[in-house]
Amino acid sequence: MTRILHILDHSLPMHSGYTFRTRAIMKAQTALGLEVRGLTGPRHTQDGPPVEEADGLLFHRTTGRATGVAGLREWREIGRMAQAIDDLVADWRPDILHAHSPALCGQAALRVARRRGLPMVYEIRAFWEDAAVGNGTSRDSSLKYRLTRQLESHVVAQADAVVTICEGLRADLIARGNAPARITVMPNGVDLALFGQPLPRDGALARELGFEADGAACPVIGFIGSFYDYEGIDILIAAMELLVRYHPNARLLLVGGGPCEAALREQAARSPAASAIRFIGRVPHHEVDRYYALADIMAYPRKKSRLTDLVTPLKPLEAMAQGKLVAASDVGGHRELMTDGVTGKLFAPDSAEACAGALASLLAHREHWADWRAAGRHHVETSHDWAVNARRYLGVYQSLLVPGARIEVGAAA
Repeated sequence: MTRILHILDHSLPMHSGYTFRTRAIMKAQTALGLEVRGLTGPRHTQDGPPVEEADGLLFHRTTGRATGVAGLREWREIGRMAQAIDDLVADWRPDILHAHSPALCGQAALRVARRRGLPMVYEIRAFWEDAAVGNGTSRDSSLKYRLTRQLESHVVAQADAVVTICEGLRADLIARGNAPARITVMPNGVDLALFGQPLPRDGALARELGFEADGAACPVIGFIGSFYDYEGIDILIAAMELLVRYHPNARLLLVGGGPCEAALREQAARSPAASAIRFIGRVPHHEVDRYYALADIMAYPRKKSRLTDLVTPLKPLEAMAQGKLVAASDVGGHRELMTDGVTGKLFAPDSAEACAGALASLLAHREHWADWRAAGRHHVETSHDWAVNARRYLGVYQSLLVPGARIEVGAAA
């Protein structure tokens, strides 16, 4: 049976979009008959044993923490992780190393791949230097930004095969001089076996949150995710002030948390639409479906930036899988996932007026809701179901094996 070692920044039982994509990949590959394990770096910060099972998947940990000034600390981190990979390779003997961004994971995997004569796949989920700019921890003019970008370019050039999650990232890598044939797109997806059966609306929870008026359900706009500035939640809150003028019973449901939470709560408290806005805070992952079930429309007003133009988010796909209408800003990452007027509604980014207009348009055309929901669900089933998309990895892996070798799959394939 072909063995794949996934090399990761962090993993389950930590919860993030990164760990959920990892889970989906590893579960789908297991179902195809591959034998998979994960190894995380020093940035996996949740306490646990050095070898840990989470959701039926096995993860090995890089123990200890790297110290020192910036630059030296990251170099030591790469060295510590490379040693952990090498030890596991000697014991478990994987056929392929599959490293996932950031580039620190890729560089550590490269060291071992060259030392052990193993093929190495490098998968980019986002350019982490752009993500740092997006969440306010770096600037695109900084030395850190340039060094991170250079390391990423080095890992991409040295890897035996490269995978990205979307065409935006692939186009950027090609523009840097990388051969298109080396780069495969493995799009974001949804595990429909876990996330494809929407819960019924919880009437008691809806009443508790004030989502009923005069005995009837209020139209609910939802956002579930992390509260970073680039997500544009401030624009959504500003849009509610305009929306309630025409749809006075409309409500806004905000589930999650993050660096901007305090500022967003203050903005909402000052808004004339304050009584229509509900902050839930962070909720356990197994409870998220209860809140999806309350929403009619999921809104994703991402601001226009290099990050949002290049990277496709996961949340709109989850919303479509849950049978929700989707309104999203017209940035590159959203355009890869949606067709305006078919699987959702796109609106001009960075504009509360445009956001409110899109939401009002959806609310005014209930006769099309069933068609839009069905189109969104069909799009996920045909183009973004992990059970289908994971098969693309087989071609990438097969191309890296020695001539004449074939990927060995078990009875699950």
